[in-house]
This record gives sequence, C-alpha cells and structure tokens, in this order.
Amino acid sequence: MTTESNKKCRERAELLRWMIRLGAITAEALAEHDGCSPASARGRLQAAVRANLAARVRPLHGAPSLFTATRAGIAASGLGGEDPSRVSAASARHQIACAHAAVALERRFPDHLVWGERELQREERAVGTRLASARMSPGSRWGDSHRPDLVLWPPGAGAGPVAVEVELTPKAPARLAEICRSWARCPDVAGVLYLASESAFAPVARAIRAAGAEGRIALLGIDSVTARDPWRSSFAQPASDNQKALHPRGLP
Repeated sequence: MTTESNKKCRERAELLRWMIRLGAITAEALAEHDGCSPASARGRLQAAVRANLAARVRPLHGAPSLFTATRAGIAASGLGGEDPSRVSAASARHQIACAHAAVALERRFPDHLVWGERELQREERAVGTRLASARMSPGSRWGDSHRPDLVLWPPGAGAGPVAVEVELTPKAPARLAEICRSWARCPDVAGVLYLASESAFAPVARAIRAAGAEGRIALLGIDSVTARDPWRSSFAQPASDNQKALHPRGLP
C-alpha cells in the first residue's frame, strides 16, 4: 500500500470515528471540523457512502443531510461495539444542532475532546459505571439515569468533564426541573452547559432556578456558540437581547 493510500485510509478511519462519536454529522459540520470546504467534505462523505461505510439521510426539507456510519463503517473505524445510529424526522433537527454545537465547542476548546451521547453510552457500558451521566431521583418516571447530548473532556486527569445539553424544544417543566436537580448534585461532572434555542431559553432558565442549580449549570443561546455556522437557522432562532448567559464558576 502506498503512502498516499495509507493517508487516505487513516483519514477515512478518523472521519468514521468522529461520525460514530457524535452519532450523525453533516457535511457543513465536517467542513468546520476539518477546516476544508463544504464541497470537499461532501465529497469525502459521498465516497464513504459509495463504499457502504456511511449512510446518507435527509428527512427534513431544506435542512442539511445527515450521515451515519453503517455496520461496515463501524467495523472499519476500529471502535466496534456499536449499532448504527438512527435518524428520523423527529430527531434530525436535534442531531443537526448537536453536530454543529460539537464543532463550535471543538473550535472554542481545541485542547478538549468532544463526545456525543452514543460515545458516552458506549464507554459507560464498557466500564460499567457512570462517567458523565446524572443519576435521577429514586423512583423517577423518567428513568434512573440521564445522559447529556455532548460531553466536553478536558486534557489530563485533573478536572472533570462538562456535560452539554442541546435544548431546542422545551421539555415538560417537571421533567426539566428534575434533570436540572440531578445535574446539580452529579459528582461526575465539573458543571453543565445548556445551549438553548429562543423558545427553550426561558423554560430552561426557570428550571435551573427552580432546582437551585445556578452555580452548576450555565445557560447560553445556541446561536451564540454556533454563530459561524451558516445552517444554524435550521435549528435555532436568534437570541433576544434580554437573554443573558449564566456562567457558574468552574465552567470553561
């Protein structure tokens, strides 16, 4: 195998691993991630689709296509232990937002590692314990554990991870408040960052206050961290002038 072929194989494996860590990505997110043009990113993703290493779906008209790793792609990545991620019309908007939020976090914190929920689930299953998930209240009707949408891992072993929640549509107030209370007492994370759309911003702020979690949870309008993303209008509305970010101590 030539040096050029080796390079292409490494690049494809890196692409697949990033895709698997986040669950689903867009060409625009890949372009930001790799510092290449959207056309180049689309070409790489389409090549992976032709090789049956990735699948392309576009359930929302006018929104970017989403790419997920196939079983063959998961095997080729070297990660293993994963089922292919699923994309539906109901989940697509949120998955697009998470992919672009992940890129924005990578850009803001280049020395950190960003995981998606599926990567966290895989690692927690492998070690048999929570790494960055919140334990819900005993007897909760929403399960005994809650995983964040993204995890921001700092370099080294000194500090804990930051859990990142992408909130586009507000959950029921009781559920949102319980999740915030669970995060407030979670010992496994250094703090929590909520990235909320305009419609979800006020409900999340109320839930944070109701849970007394202002010192553990930061709240930002999602557009404020994805401002360079040309597709942000497909998942987030502009933040109102009266939306003020909440920055608890200890968060980056």
